[in-house]
Amino acid sequence: MPAEVFLDTNILVYSFDAGSPAKQRKARELLAGSGWFVSWQVIQEFSSVALHRFKVPLKPPDLSDYLSLKLWPRCRILPSEIILTKAIALHSRYGFRYYDSLVVASAIAGRARTLFSEDLQHGQSIGSLTILNPFL
Repeated sequence: MPAEVFLDTNILVYSFDAGSPAKQRKARELLAGSGWFVSWQVIQEFSSVALHRFKVPLKPPDLSDYLSLKLWPRCRILPSEIILTKAIALHSRYGFRYYDSLVVASAIAGRARTLFSEDLQHGQSIGSLTILNPFL
């Protein structure tokens, strides 16, 4: 069965955030499922936050292990002209911030049915993609 759920960076970040136990629990529940994927952009954003913004930053070897074991196997979308062009169109049509537009474009390119994100409008549909905030 193909993955049908795209996870935004904030889901990954909350999975490490002991300061928000309810969000951490929900994020870890989503990550425990088998039907999700991410993009190159999400991996980059997560890596930056993990190394520089976590209360206790991940050590580079620990981040490397996490990426190898958890995220790289789920990375389905790499940068492309098609993704960038779609992101610009989404930005123009929906008024999303550009990096949010890239997330939406990547979810669409990966044929996700659901995008879990805290940063976008809960319940909004774009074609066959539905954006849901799992923390509501």
